[in-house]
Amino acid sequence: MTIEVFSGTTTPLSAATLIGTPTEDPKGSPIQGASVFSKPASHIIELLASRSATSSAVYIYDVAEQVGFGTLTKTWSSTMESTAPVISLQTRAGAGLSLIGRLSEGSSQDLVQGAILTAYTTPAGLASMAESLSYLPPATSNSRLIIQVPAVTTVGPSFALSPTLASLSATFTILPDNLVVLLSATPQESIDLAALSYKLTSSHVVHIFDHHGISRESGHSFVPTLQLKDTPALGIPELIRWSGYQFFDYVGDSNAETVVVLLNGPLALMAKSTVTRTSGLGVVIVRVLRPWDGDAFKQCLPDTVKEVHVFDDVPNELCQGSLFVDVFGSLYGPNSPGPRVRAQRVTPTRTSSFLSDPAQFSALLTELSHQVSAATHLDASLTRKLLFFSTPKSDLSPLPQTVANSFSSTVSARLLTDHDIFSKSGGITADKIVLSPRSEGTEILPMAAEFPTGTADFICILDTNLLKSHSLLNQAKSGAIVLVISPWSSELPYNLPAAVLSAAVEKKLRIFTLDAKAVSSGFGAEIGASQDAVQRVVVYLAVLRLYLGKAASEPAVRKLAEGVALEVIQGGQLAKISASSWAALEEVELHIPPVADEGDAKPPSPLKQFEFNAIAVETDDGQTVINGSKVSSWHDAAKHLLFPSVFTPPTPPSEEVEEYLQDASLRPEVPEHTYLVTCTVNRRLTPLEYDRNVFHLEFDTVGTGLKYAIGEALGVHGWNDEQEVLDFCEWYGVDPERLITIPVAANEGKMYTRTTFQALQQQIDLFGRPPKSFYAGLAAYATSPADRLALQFIGAPEGSSTFKKLGEKDTVTFAEVLQRYPSAKPGIETLCEMIGEIKPRHYSIASAQSVVGNRVDLLVVTVEWTAPNGTLRYGQCTRYLAGLKVGQKVTVSIKPSVMKLPPDNMQPIIMAGLGTGAAPFRAFLQHRALLAHQGIPVGPTYYYFGSRHQHQEYLYGEEIEAYILDGTITKAGLAFSRDGPKKVYIQHLMLEDATVLASLLKNQAGVFYLCGPTWPVPDVYEALVGALVKNEGHTSESAGEFLMSLKEEERYVLEVY
Repeated sequence: MTIEVFSGTTTPLSAATLIGTPTEDPKGSPIQGASVFSKPASHIIELLASRSATSSAVYIYDVAEQVGFGTLTKTWSSTMESTAPVISLQTRAGAGLSLIGRLSEGSSQDLVQGAILTAYTTPAGLASMAESLSYLPPATSNSRLIIQVPAVTTVGPSFALSPTLASLSATFTILPDNLVVLLSATPQESIDLAALSYKLTSSHVVHIFDHHGISRESGHSFVPTLQLKDTPALGIPELIRWSGYQFFDYVGDSNAETVVVLLNGPLALMAKSTVTRTSGLGVVIVRVLRPWDGDAFKQCLPDTVKEVHVFDDVPNELCQGSLFVDVFGSLYGPNSPGPRVRAQRVTPTRTSSFLSDPAQFSALLTELSHQVSAATHLDASLTRKLLFFSTPKSDLSPLPQTVANSFSSTVSARLLTDHDIFSKSGGITADKIVLSPRSEGTEILPMAAEFPTGTADFICILDTNLLKSHSLLNQAKSGAIVLVISPWSSELPYNLPAAVLSAAVEKKLRIFTLDAKAVSSGFGAEIGASQDAVQRVVVYLAVLRLYLGKAASEPAVRKLAEGVALEVIQGGQLAKISASSWAALEEVELHIPPVADEGDAKPPSPLKQFEFNAIAVETDDGQTVINGSKVSSWHDAAKHLLFPSVFTPPTPPSEEVEEYLQDASLRPEVPEHTYLVTCTVNRRLTPLEYDRNVFHLEFDTVGTGLKYAIGEALGVHGWNDEQEVLDFCEWYGVDPERLITIPVAANEGKMYTRTTFQALQQQIDLFGRPPKSFYAGLAAYATSPADRLALQFIGAPEGSSTFKKLGEKDTVTFAEVLQRYPSAKPGIETLCEMIGEIKPRHYSIASAQSVVGNRVDLLVVTVEWTAPNGTLRYGQCTRYLAGLKVGQKVTVSIKPSVMKLPPDNMQPIIMAGLGTGAAPFRAFLQHRALLAHQGIPVGPTYYYFGSRHQHQEYLYGEEIEAYILDGTITKAGLAFSRDGPKKVYIQHLMLEDATVLASLLKNQAGVFYLCGPTWPVPDVYEALVGALVKNEGHTSESAGEFLMSLKEEERYVLEVY
């Protein structure tokens, strides 16, 4: 049979050009040298950001990993040296506060040295962090925050992924002044600006890059040159120019009367492509959004401009974008009104339309410029587009990468893999390959715009069943070649829906079938390779033959295939397999079978459309992580979710049998190992008339197996107030004894059943503070239009100030929000999932188990305040603990802490505690007293304690006085600030002991601890610096460096809150 398809003579991508060995991915780290890399840019960004030489720690928010960014960093943290520590975080109310706390003065980890922290989040995650970022301390060369933001967001009812930045439309306006916002579009630019993020040493940085498409593509070559340059000491604008970039790029007619302004990203690349072919039109691409440089923006505009159209990503057409505000403010003045500034509001739906139909976007730009519409794409004769459809993790999944690699040595071969996990059980994978001449200065379009619907030259369908359920042939251009891997040949038309056949006939497609399994089955044993490997070679050879067309002589195809096939096939076997593959190719004669009478069968189900809604990452250990969840296969993921009890692997026997096993039914929703302890003492330490209730608790741990180290914290899983829960149940109209089933958040797929009362009292954070998302989610259940609109407003970016007032000033609870908007009443199970669980509160343990045995002590102060409406508020857990009765059971867990005694008992310790910050030091003193009683020598022990009044708040005063008398405490500094005519704080007493404290730290390997509130930390730090300067010959700078070194040695330890 003669097969003629593409002619290699009409395109620069001819057989002569394409034949050659496939390129191998370069090895090595982009941080170390100027190698050229063809890995996806997002991988290089992760590698760069996660190096310990770049970041002190990497915080990976769940939303980032759900879009495929951060998974590799987690893998590298356990397999690759010089990877920074990795911390996983959830995106919720107050997101970002942990980062602020670590950078701010008073952090227990990084007060002195500071830290260069990297965070991964998405645009939606960054919006959740915006309010927290307002508390960022000033950036320094060794203490700053860099946020890498892969621009991809879930939108619409189909959960499609989009590059829209609509969720940030209100965020950009409230970001602090000390934050630089960089936006990149191309792979090289994304890597360069990621590197630049770490060179802007005087600012915190947000770097937003296109993760919807371009940064995930393979086949781009780039050189991370910025890492090889010595960074000069320049300001932000100068440093950005030094890196080879500008705040703004202007492209287009130098005498344009119409200019469009866009943030750097996919649409900016499309606009850049259009404007080069349209006279009278210019485009300004914003690369640096913050700080906004209005003068530089005006300078890049041509003098002839009359209209400026600002394209802003916004959640809806009623919102005003921040970019419009920036542009308008730069161009408008009372004396010189300048050009007209018009808003072009781009909603997520509009973004998707522009990407899927580039002609629509191009038509809009030319309409704005009052010019004749221009061509949108590069010359079609210069590119070839191949599309592969398969099911994830199938045996043929590696084929598209192999095909792209075969061509990449001589032409540009871009490959992008997208997944749809909702329209079909098990998911669908679409691999797009664009082949084009490789030349300097070639403009890059987003893959969605480069490869819109209906432009594929070649389609390979690796699973026939996909044609039955999905409209895949609509992706083909007229006259395209389609290869279907199937045992059917002439039978194929009878096994496909009529709509598929109609599309094929209408587009004049040439459809070929190949029974790859049958061909490969005859070779596996003969050549010593697996049938799967042989099957991939068979299909690969068929793809090359159909693609190359007339140029596809069998020797030419074999030569091109040798670099791939010889890895599994030796000697002359490739020729045999190639011949068999060619012989098995059959072209299908297209005809539409007669339609049965309507009464004979039910109407066919409509064909589904492929929708990009999932990103998968293959880790070095062979695992596939899909939207942040690790599974062995996509089909297994569904089975695990549906039948968790069947597919949960048995727990392997432990080498050491645990004496006390945890009762999983005690708190099934809690991921920590929990213990059920008994309250034996609940004693108030401050007088009843005193305005602060500080109390001492003791819990009996006999029979629980609870063990704790000195300085560790006790996590208390507190309950809501019983009467408040009953009152809420009555108001909500739900029976407190009704059984409800709730998913276990910490263990996906597991469910457990409780009464409504048990869930609301013990698990659900009913009286906690709701995040913004709760208002937006609750709006869907409001039957009153007024309630629905109010909730939607608070949950939207425009309602940020209202939300902030409700949360920070009024301190409203979930229950109160429901009572304010009574028409919004989700079902009780739904409500429980919307609210979420009560998180354990952690308290420093105030006892040493070596002394007290089967007991654990806590020192707690109740948290209470009055809301603006006069309502008395209570901290949930301190209220629960204050009300404990002797004999009452409490669920607890153990959390490690930085508060640890030094390994050498002779090392001096200096303890500074304020209020309940004395808790861990009570444990320290108990243990040192025990050592002394046993005749074991211990080093000097200095104890500083501060509170307002000695009579009311000298916590554990009798014990402290006893320790002073028996010599356990070498020197005590007691500061009661309100007792004398002049306020005295612990730092003042430390200054009095400056000589001895400096000597203890400098000459005797002493350890300094501070526990309590944040506010005294700077003064305490200055007191220690002053002591070192005065007594040990330090300068202020060298004293700070010395304290920094102590922190690294765990000899300068802070636990503040």
